[in-house]
Amino acid sequence: MPKSASILCVFLLATSLGSLAQASPGPATTPAGAVASGHYPDLFAEAGHARPDVEAKIQAAFQQLFHGDPATQAIYYETGSNADGPLAYIHDVNNDDVRSEGISYGMMIAVQLDRKREFDALWNWAMTHMYQRDPSHPAYGYFAWSMRTDGVANDPMPAPDGEEYLITALYFAAERWGNGQGIYDYRAQADRLLRNVLHREAITGQTIHGQMTALSLFDPKTKMVRFTPDAVNAAHTDASYHLPAFYEVWARVGPQADRAFWHQAAQVSRDYLATTAHPKTALTPDYGNFDGTPWAAPWRPDSADFRYDAWRSAMNWSVDGSWWARDHREVEMSNRLQAFFDAQGMDAYQSLYKLDGTLLGGGRVTGLIATNAVASLIATNPRRLAFVQSLWDSPVPNGPQRYYNGMLYLMALLHCSGDFRAWLPHASP
Repeated sequence: MPKSASILCVFLLATSLGSLAQASPGPATTPAGAVASGHYPDLFAEAGHARPDVEAKIQAAFQQLFHGDPATQAIYYETGSNADGPLAYIHDVNNDDVRSEGISYGMMIAVQLDRKREFDALWNWAMTHMYQRDPSHPAYGYFAWSMRTDGVANDPMPAPDGEEYLITALYFAAERWGNGQGIYDYRAQADRLLRNVLHREAITGQTIHGQMTALSLFDPKTKMVRFTPDAVNAAHTDASYHLPAFYEVWARVGPQADRAFWHQAAQVSRDYLATTAHPKTALTPDYGNFDGTPWAAPWRPDSADFRYDAWRSAMNWSVDGSWWARDHREVEMSNRLQAFFDAQGMDAYQSLYKLDGTLLGGGRVTGLIATNAVASLIATNPRRLAFVQSLWDSPVPNGPQRYYNGMLYLMALLHCSGDFRAWLPHASP
């Protein structure tokens, strides 16, 4: 089939599935996204920075966070080897643990930067220490979200955003480097994990927290990612776990039988993000109900506010808008969000707010500066370049808080430079 016809078929399929959602994904005249066009915008160039300077900035950030001073700069640590090769983890220095989120972010950064050694070492550590192989355990087929650096689980249950990034990074690795053997057969590993995410049956068993029943990571009825598969809290979600750009990838390269589901899940997540984003500020809560309302979790009532998880929501919808260009509301949301933060003062806005914009404090934080810059991928107001420049002017995070801020910072550099790409058959540079 000619490429143009293939693109048309994909568009018609997505349009048909999108009609199942609550709102229109936008006008038919929406321009092609970066995946179809092959053009990933370089926002730093738009802001006046030369390409060699952009590349040097990205490499310097990678070298500092992955191979800098282990006491004050690095978050990537190699820790010996096993039969599958080198092992390495990403360290949340402040909380002194290793998180599936961090491993998955590190792998995504590594595949985007063509750093196969670091990618494989992180994946090996995840499979060696985080992956649950016991079929009687409620977390069977998933990754423990928090581990000690010695490989002992702090909490064996998963946080689904880790699986989402792991799966997508593996698919990109398969396209960029080809498949190897065993755990390095990237595509086979991604397919297996993706089937578990959607189809794994409920398992009741003993955990370090007592008896627990865990379900699939996606709710098959709503087609939404769960906050947790723990059956007690499985009817909730997290806006920052909604990654429609990735679901569109899965709809193209994942197991054939599930591709229609992932097309639908992408539009469901677009609708969810548009619903949960505040109508004036576009701020989203950390945790939410499936209907888009905030969820104040019993153990964390402030999860109804815009806090650390929620920083990522705008990054998620903006990358989706840039890659796939399926929903005009994402552009409006990025404009609304940047208008809110601009009104707080470009050099003064803080990091924690009520959804209506009431300040809760938190100080000026690099992680939020980073994700707000990514919103410029689809924002249309001229203020968008001020957010890009703010990211450019921010130093590479160091010290005790360098893990989360550093991961978001480096991913934002890749997004804003046009170097964070969907590595897909016939769509890669």
